[in-house]
Amino acid sequence: MTKIEAARREYSDWSSAIGIRSMDDVNRIIAEGNAIKLINLCEARQERKYADAADEVMWHSDRARIVMMSGPSSSGKTSSSLRIAQQCRVLGITPKVIELDNYFVERDRTPLDENGNKDYEALEAMNIELLGQNLNDLLSGKEIIVPKFDFVNGKTIFDESRRMKLEKGDVLFMEGIHALNPALTPSVDQSRIFRIYISALSALSTGDVHNSTTDKRLLRRIVRDNRTRGISPEENILRWPSVRRGEIRNIFPYEENADVVFNSSLLYDLPLLKYYAEPLLYAIAESSPAYEKAHELTTFLTRITALHPADIAAIPPTSIMREFIGGQTL
Repeated sequence: MTKIEAARREYSDWSSAIGIRSMDDVNRIIAEGNAIKLINLCEARQERKYADAADEVMWHSDRARIVMMSGPSSSGKTSSSLRIAQQCRVLGITPKVIELDNYFVERDRTPLDENGNKDYEALEAMNIELLGQNLNDLLSGKEIIVPKFDFVNGKTIFDESRRMKLEKGDVLFMEGIHALNPALTPSVDQSRIFRIYISALSALSTGDVHNSTTDKRLLRRIVRDNRTRGISPEENILRWPSVRRGEIRNIFPYEENADVVFNSSLLYDLPLLKYYAEPLLYAIAESSPAYEKAHELTTFLTRITALHPADIAAIPPTSIMREFIGGQTL
């Protein structure tokens, strides 16, 4: 059994143990007015999983002082990494963060894709040499200047105010699409790196209607980007095939390299997403090239009972789902 399969099995066993085997069971709980109890139960389990991941980081921290995190789009990587880091603080570990986006090669060295466009998702778009040098210096107790990539001018900036050193009890957290690929850090002793894979891995049965974790992530992305990034649902649907190609090329081949697999699915996530996503999807015109996918999603959502506003108000500000619907405080 792979690590991904094991994570799915564990989630399925847990949901069955609390009497939830399909979306019909979730729909019944909502109809009976018990949605808040379900939300609280899911959030308590999620918090325990954050703590479990932090325990793993602590147990390996004598050797592995770098934590690399990755996962596909809209998995909740930002929330999960912050919550795991918070649980590390509870254990006396001080997380320090460097964004992998600061390690792009300069714009004139960015590789081109098959269409002649700059490919910012390619591994070769990363400044592997500088990253390796910085990580090895940190692991050996040296101080570094953390680079800052200027996305406007396509240049790397070194600012004296961005100095960093790993002190006793510090662990470095890094997140990015290539974080689970050992080729990102070929000059670094791989035993010094602890890897975490984050994804929405589970989907309850909805009868004969198509349901997938991929569509769940797309719904998350539609809701979040419409709210925070000014990207319309139509545009997001049209971009999705390109996003998926990048995941298939750069993320999924390395998911089994993870030391910990974190399942960011929640039993109430689809009823929540339906409340926000359905009106956005119905607004897409039949003449739009995104209509077919939008119609597929709305057809699927007819099998889901939406949460009520009072239920949604009970979702805690630390929830991973607040990353998508708003109101998050971490």
